[in-house]
Amino acid sequence: MVNTTQRPPDLEGVDGGVGLTALLVAAARAIETHRHDSLARDVYAEHFVRAAPACAAWPVRIQQVPDGDGNPLWGRFARYFGLRTRVLDDFLLRSVGAGARQVVLLGAGLDTRAFRLDWPSDRVVFEIDRAGVLAFKQQVLADLPATPKVARVTVPVDLRGDWVTALTAAGFDPTEPSVWLAEGLLFYLPSTAETRLIETVDALTTAGSALAFEVKLEKDLLAYRDSATYTATRAQIGIDLLALFDRGPRPDSVGALTARGWSTRTHTPFEFTRRHGRGPLPEPNDALEGNRWVFAHKPRP
Repeated sequence: MVNTTQRPPDLEGVDGGVGLTALLVAAARAIETHRHDSLARDVYAEHFVRAAPACAAWPVRIQQVPDGDGNPLWGRFARYFGLRTRVLDDFLLRSVGAGARQVVLLGAGLDTRAFRLDWPSDRVVFEIDRAGVLAFKQQVLADLPATPKVARVTVPVDLRGDWVTALTAAGFDPTEPSVWLAEGLLFYLPSTAETRLIETVDALTTAGSALAFEVKLEKDLLAYRDSATYTATRAQIGIDLLALFDRGPRPDSVGALTARGWSTRTHTPFEFTRRHGRGPLPEPNDALEGNRWVFAHKPRP
């Protein structure tokens, strides 16, 4: 349990805006953890939810939701986050097993993969995010206490700033193979920022590296405003995701990587639902219809 005798964690950048979505994902991971057919387990997730006043009353088990899996937010949408967590866990572990020695989590939020996945002992995980988010996470984990299973380096810097200098100063070596993850991040970035991020990852990686990220197909996002997912998220927890997403034209990041010599694969989440036998399936006016998960590899000679 979080130590309540200390002052509450610093919630700068956590209780509002994009930071609050990190708590939404944490609640979803907590719900997934306690399912009998869980795809991913994160025993730390519920502690983040309980430590933040803005969401202390949110459910962390599906049994706490009056309509259970029939709830568009805590049922279907939360199951989406659970599926995404599992798929990206598998991608990172496969990439490390194939030789990536460094893991970079872009916009790491409340990610606890350094604590809950079984990593080779000689790897290192870099977590990049704003100082307030990382401080909140660190205090909650320290109060449990929790111990990482791998060398873990936090890089407190806004991705809109000079995060490359901060990352290399923290020990990242561009000459060693690495695997990068931008989970639920690119939706919020302007087109120019996404393009710059993809170009930077390419510049910082050597052969044998890998990258996974999530995009939405270019479509008027407002067309989904009345979808059950976004309506429930606004009504139940006051998060208007469409107001947070950048609605400008999206770049072709997959095409850009391919042009730079990367091999890429693009999948719908529903493909993994069918593969694992659990997760969301398409429905009318589906907010998840345009979501794509991209997996890219920089081939060795």
